[in-house]
Amino acid sequence: MKKIRKVKNNLEEKFRQQTDELRIRDGQLRQGADREKLGADRERQGADREKIAEEQIYIRTKAIESTLDGIFIIDAKKPDFPIIYANPSFYSLTGFSKSEIIGKSYFLLYGIDSNLRVSEEIKKTLRQGKFFHGEMLKFKKNGEKYWCLLRIAPIRDSKGVITHYVGTKTDTTLMKQRDLEIEEQREELLHVTRVGKLAEFVSSLAHEISQPLTAILSYAQAAQRMLKDREPQLREILQYIINDDQRAAEVIRRLRSLLKKNKPAFETLDINTLTNDTVTLIMPHIIAKNKVIKLELAGGLPLIHGDRIQLQQVLLNLISNSLEAMEESKHSTDLIIKTSLKNAGTIMVQVKDSGCGIPEENMKKLFAHFFTSKPDGLGMGLSISRSIVEAHGGHLEAMNNPDHGATFYFTIPVHVANKP
Repeated sequence: MKKIRKVKNNLEEKFRQQTDELRIRDGQLRQGADREKLGADRERQGADREKIAEEQIYIRTKAIESTLDGIFIIDAKKPDFPIIYANPSFYSLTGFSKSEIIGKSYFLLYGIDSNLRVSEEIKKTLRQGKFFHGEMLKFKKNGEKYWCLLRIAPIRDSKGVITHYVGTKTDTTLMKQRDLEIEEQREELLHVTRVGKLAEFVSSLAHEISQPLTAILSYAQAAQRMLKDREPQLREILQYIINDDQRAAEVIRRLRSLLKKNKPAFETLDINTLTNDTVTLIMPHIIAKNKVIKLELAGGLPLIHGDRIQLQQVLLNLISNSLEAMEESKHSTDLIIKTSLKNAGTIMVQVKDSGCGIPEENMKKLFAHFFTSKPDGLGMGLSISRSIVEAHGGHLEAMNNPDHGATFYFTIPVHVANKP
């Protein structure tokens, strides 16, 4: 029995040892499997992180390339500040190609007409490692002007050393144009206000001047009566005074009529008579400027229908402008006023001078409100004149003469009663 028990105990001990070995091996196998699984999980996580990083880089790159702002990166380690990256909007904004930008100094993109002071200020800011922010006028490669908002910021490494600069350029040309348009409109409103006040002042002044003119006329006529049948030379001088006084009074009367807010008084008019009367009014001014006026009035012209004072205002303005254009040259003396029948239903009036002509850049805006090439001009004369002519059913235009000088011409419809 003892031997049997001993054998049994030995077998049980071996079984326990084998069971323990199997348990240990199973544990080792499981640990190995876990390690493999852990390694696989880590590989998957690494792949996922790389994928996410690639997606983020792709999104950021696309965002930078898609933005309307011009974005560029400058290498701060090199003294000439070369550009190492620029997005498509930067190429479009500056007009330069990629080969003309990458590796080139940022400051070579400034045109020869750019403000060198601004360029030096940007350089100074970059050398000091500061941010730059400012709006400025720039030039594209082809010389075209544009306004942009420029912002440049430093990029630092882990040690705080500046390695690069990133910049953005926002095209503000349209906003700048709108600001300028608003400013022009504001100036026009102020101008209109000043002109309105001036009109009130002139109307009041005209009223005050008419009183002494009436007194002068009365004194001159009284003196003329007292000198009846004697002192013929003195009476002739008094007649000159009376004529000039009456002419001045007529100018004042017409001026006050122009400034009143009355409706136009349309009547049947002879354009040749109207032209002669207008020339008579301005003749002293023409003589004083040592100019010669020539009338080429076509005979037998049909009558027109219009406001006498307004049409005379147009003629006076055109004649005055022509005289001023001729002042720059002593050899420009002839001023021609011509009337003719353009067609069966239209009469044309031309005022042709021998002055300096009209610059081509001014031709399109010649009749615009408040446009003037004169230092002390109001810019209202031609604009008002065109409005008057158009209110009469005609057109007012201008052109340069083939030789020298310019011609202003307007058309007026023939009076309906004249038409068959």
